[in-house]
Amino acid sequence: MSSTPPPSGAPRPAEVVQAEIRALWTHRDQRLSDAERARYEALVEEYAAAVRGSVTTAA
Repeated sequence: MSSTPPPSGAPRPAEVVQAEIRALWTHRDQRLSDAERARYEALVEEYAAAVRGSVTTAA
């Protein structure tokens, strides 16, 4: 799992970010540590930005 942020102005694809989110959850009843929770929250924000960036406006 990469913990390196993407270069400025170059967002990672949503699929890549989603894979990192899924990797945090190895078991459905698992609780995240404080560090994992912080990473999860950052990834969710990055994922949302990636999804917003991939949406095109209808004409």
